Amino acid sequence: MKKEFRIFRCILVCLAVLSGAACSKEFNPCDFGAVPDGQTLCTRAIQQAIDACAKEGGGTVVFSPGTYLTGSIFLKDKVDLRVDEGVLILGVQKESEYPQIATRVAGIETDWPAALINAQNVAGVKIYGKGTIDGAGSLWWDKYWTMRREYDAKGLRWVVDYDCTRPRLILIYNASDIRLEGLTLQEPGFWTVHICYSTHVTVDGLTIRANLDEKVGPSSDGIDIDSSSDILVQNCDIDCNDDNFCLKAGRDADGLRVNRPAHDIVIRNCIARRGHGLITFGSETSGGIYNVEAYNLKAYGTSTGIRFKSTQGRGGVVRNALIRDLTMHNVREAIKLDYDWYPAYNTVPEPVRKQIEAEGRELPRHWKALMEQVPEEQGTPYIRDITIRNIKAVDSETAISVSGRKNQRAGNFLLENIQIGAKKAGTIKNAENWTFQNVQIETDDGSKVKLENCLNMKGLQ
Repeated sequence: MKKEFRIFRCILVCLAVLSGAACSKEFNPCDFGAVPDGQTLCTRAIQQAIDACAKEGGGTVVFSPGTYLTGSIFLKDKVDLRVDEGVLILGVQKESEYPQIATRVAGIETDWPAALINAQNVAGVKIYGKGTIDGAGSLWWDKYWTMRREYDAKGLRWVVDYDCTRPRLILIYNASDIRLEGLTLQEPGFWTVHICYSTHVTVDGLTIRANLDEKVGPSSDGIDIDSSSDILVQNCDIDCNDDNFCLKAGRDADGLRVNRPAHDIVIRNCIARRGHGLITFGSETSGGIYNVEAYNLKAYGTSTGIRFKSTQGRGGVVRNALIRDLTMHNVREAIKLDYDWYPAYNTVPEPVRKQIEAEGRELPRHWKALMEQVPEEQGTPYIRDITIRNIKAVDSETAISVSGRKNQRAGNFLLENIQIGAKKAGTIKNAENWTFQNVQIETDDGSKVKLENCLNMKGLQ
């Protein structure tokens, strides 16, 4: 395992020197007609500043203090975006201001609204500062919950997240040498930061607040690393209503077709608050996820600490991950692995499938992708070669919950120096070749971890 992670030292060195010094030229959107009053639409003026900067060979777009109401903007090569303290970039609540682009959403390639800020097909870009980018997401949240109620009643839970188009806050897509640094990001319409098909990306010092008072944003992931490589995430603090830090690699037949892994990734010195997972692998695993190191992470109230999730039909291998030096407070489950995560989201009910096929109507591209069935030998996911070390969790509901598959056990796990205080111990089902070294689980009910259909489990007390 140590050999596998020598690469990370190289990654960290490389990332430190990428995105070289930007040109000294500065361009202010106010010089192109932007009015920072929070009411005047500034999309065109901001884009003109970006385009002028690019025409000059690069530089920095800077903002005078104020609130800039805008729709989607698109960065260009060697154009930095500096959002200083006192600057608020505010997403306009108007769907037409987010044009459709070819992209990937939740593991499926499809047409979808552009993000508020897009670094798409570019290189050498920095988005940074002490200011705030706000997606004004409550409009999109209301749209989702309304559609969700309608779709659930029709057995369409599996497609509502795709039909209910909502803009992400920041999209880094097919890009390289990108830095995202220092900003406060809040209230995204959908995911907050999506890094997809990209390489050599550093995310440093973000504060993400994806909830609004008592109102929470559906699918408001914090940072999603999707089929990307050589990624460093550090010093971030995330409060959201879905996965806090998440690794993804495509869904089902479409993900297997694309077959692009997420790999060589470091996540360190970060905090997760509300959300669904301090560090999550999946559920989109089709292209594979490997060579991941996560360390010095803290969880305060997120539902799960260390989480692996996939499902039959997804396929892919999650392997070679080192997760160490974590503290968790008040998480529902400290360690969770599930090969059959959320069937209603992942599976087309047979009666619904037959009805759709009988209608014979032309289906949207993403419907076809979601409905395409994957042969069992291709669609069975596998999670293996995982080291979890130096973990302390207090006030958990369940210490550990593992559910592999009878025909594909979760294998080759090392748990070392683990201390978990929980109400109950939990269950490990369909696993093999697990080693427990100095693992202490103290439970309120006095229970011990229950093993079901497991092979070669060593050291569990």
